[in-house]
Amino acid sequence: MKKIIVLGAGMVGSAMAIDLVKDHKVTSADYNLKSLEKLKAKHSNITTIQIDVSKKAELINILQGFDLVICAVPGFLGFETLKTIIEAKKDVVDISFFPENALELNDLAKENNVTAIVDCGVAPGMGNILLGYHNEQIKITDFECLVGGLPKTKKWPFNYKAPFSPIDVIEEYTRPARYIENNKLITREALTDVELVEFDKVGTLESFNSDGLRSLIFTMPHIPNMKEKTLRYPGHIEYIQVLKKSGFFDTKKIEINGTEISPIDFTNSILFKEWFLEDDEEELTVMKITIKGKNDKGESKTVIYDLYDEFCQETQTSSMARTTGYTATASANLILNNLFNEKGVFPPELVGKHKVCYDFVLDYLKKRNIIYKMKES
Repeated sequence: MKKIIVLGAGMVGSAMAIDLVKDHKVTSADYNLKSLEKLKAKHSNITTIQIDVSKKAELINILQGFDLVICAVPGFLGFETLKTIIEAKKDVVDISFFPENALELNDLAKENNVTAIVDCGVAPGMGNILLGYHNEQIKITDFECLVGGLPKTKKWPFNYKAPFSPIDVIEEYTRPARYIENNKLITREALTDVELVEFDKVGTLESFNSDGLRSLIFTMPHIPNMKEKTLRYPGHIEYIQVLKKSGFFDTKKIEINGTEISPIDFTNSILFKEWFLEDDEEELTVMKITIKGKNDKGESKTVIYDLYDEFCQETQTSSMARTTGYTATASANLILNNLFNEKGVFPPELVGKHKVCYDFVLDYLKKRNIIYKMKES
């Protein structure tokens, strides 16, 4: 039984702690005492501590008592927190999805003899694992990931609920989207190239460009076409575009009646209530991964993975927490079981390339009723 600390006790962080405590000694750490109390009420076997991850020396000292760290802090804290964990010489699985390039910490991780698996959620995360595996099997020409987390009940005007902070969702809508087309890196505004796509059990959804390729741009430069798009219910994008074009996502402060406030902070506060996902509110995750290429005989091959997952009534766990969190806890067990022990910073595609890791993660998720259906042609 290993000792694990989960930094972050939000919806996903709590789900990971509860999943891991079945087989390990788990401590959950967060600055928000209410989140910790809520988790403790759900599962008394989890130890909770209040912590400010920005206090570097304090964090390094706390981490010394643990075998592995899972980092589930907000994106704006992610890079520096991961750096501190590596400097503390602790193996880590990270889902903070910060905007910086995690590969910049690769040399530091090697120097400190640390295994760090980053971007380890559903997408980025599981999609990367699937791509990494098939990249060893065929010569890939095309990769497309369509993914979204959606409420089961649509509520006008946004038809959306966020399992994490609205500020992290807004980042998806404002960060320029990068994709690869004909071996060239293309950068476009987020929310562009809107298409309507049909999905079983869900119906018609909108897809739009978002900056989800992340590490794949650097680790898979040989693939000529790669794209990731986010999914929402029809109509959502138009309302977001109205907010964006009207300046509600601007960061520069404006003065109102003698008080300075940034529009994005105001918007975040308003949307926090509008988008708040209640603990028992049913939602779903839908994902479609399409991989095209040629086998060693030069024959064309297409592999499609479909995921449809819902809020789990039995455990009262959101689908986004399950699909994101359990990919990370599966990866944590890869490290703890010595199935993956290379030193450095590894995006999931560099883990999934190993068949033993690919098989382990898919089986781990299947046991938790998260099933990726694969079709080959």
